[in-house]
Amino acid sequence: MFTQTWKKYLPVIAILLKRSAGSEQKLNMNFTDFERATGGRKIKFSFTHLQLNNGRINSEIKQAAVAKDLADLLREDAMTQKLIAGHYFEFSLNNDLQLSIKSNTPPAEASADAEL
Repeated sequence: MFTQTWKKYLPVIAILLKRSAGSEQKLNMNFTDFERATGGRKIKFSFTHLQLNNGRINSEIKQAAVAKDLADLLREDAMTQKLIAGHYFEFSLNNDLQLSIKSNTPPAEASADAEL
């Protein structure tokens, strides 16, 4: 239902995925885009704790349709597949349609050679 809406924002989301290694990233989105996707039905757009670990969604937390569509698109798109592979991201969308992207990927361990 929300795939086309997420596709509109995908290039910016890809940039924010790259930047999220340094700090949490936020993207303000247009309410009208999401409202059109619902066809006039009243649906809650916000979600929290959408976790993608190495491209896999955390199945312990039940996600709204808007969150599932975002995760599916990130896993299907060739560019974002590369960005999420081997990383742990957490996404949330508040009532003001501000998407937060946080990288929870642990820093790479220093190799034994670097310590010598």
